[in-house]
Amino acid sequence: MRQLIAKCIGATLNVLSWTSPKTSAKLAIKLFSTPRRTKLKEDENDFLSTAYREDIKYEHLNIMTYRWIGDKETILLAHGWESNAYRWKGLIEELKDRNYSIVALDAPAHGNTNGKSFNAILYSECIHAVAKKFETDIVIGHSVGGMATAFFYSKYKLPHINKLVLLGAPSNFVGVFQRYRDMMGYNERLAKAMNQFILDKYNNAPEYFNAAKFLSDVAISGLIIHDEGDPIIPYNDAEDFDTFYKNAKLITTKGYGHRLKSNEINQHIIEFINT
Repeated sequence: MRQLIAKCIGATLNVLSWTSPKTSAKLAIKLFSTPRRTKLKEDENDFLSTAYREDIKYEHLNIMTYRWIGDKETILLAHGWESNAYRWKGLIEELKDRNYSIVALDAPAHGNTNGKSFNAILYSECIHAVAKKFETDIVIGHSVGGMATAFFYSKYKLPHINKLVLLGAPSNFVGVFQRYRDMMGYNERLAKAMNQFILDKYNNAPEYFNAAKFLSDVAISGLIIHDEGDPIIPYNDAEDFDTFYKNAKLITTKGYGHRLKSNEINQHIIEFINT
């Protein structure tokens, strides 16, 4: 049913693109940038209530952060699309047992952070605000949280950060846009109008926003974990990171899909941050 709805919306915007390509592109980008906000469940709120909560201001946003304080390095956790800080529960418990300090944030328009729109560029600025505030040593990002982490670090290179972990992260905007276009069934005219919209808004074409290439001059250690059967972000995105991020190690998993939630994944991360 969701696929049918997507195709119907796509067909409508395709028709509109012939009379008003700018309007159709604006609507397509808005749809692309608007996550479904779901109310946190009782058990999710119960777990997150064990943390110190603090809003961090960035422009019009109040970024909700959750902190568990330990004696060791501070690790920042950045979730992905239509998720929230609770997605890290298993890893947080493992890190708490090892006495790390932990900071997790809710992305714009997710969880307890306000806002209506979301994209990796905006998210990267929020990650920067939180990382700078708490002087985090390590950043771990899942999915678009990983892409935003790459954007953030390549731009700011905060001196207190010494390691990055990217889980199931998309490597470039072009691929993300193409998958969105295929899902919606957008025509070539609308696709070109969307590209122009990005160029006008960010002064760069989608090709510029290549997270893997952004890390080509990054010297700090990295860990890339990607499942070979990831149905959301293709494995070749991990290979792109592996090609350009010279000081990173790629671990390939099987059977964990895009979510990459398992004790095995957690142990890979812990081993990496302990070295």
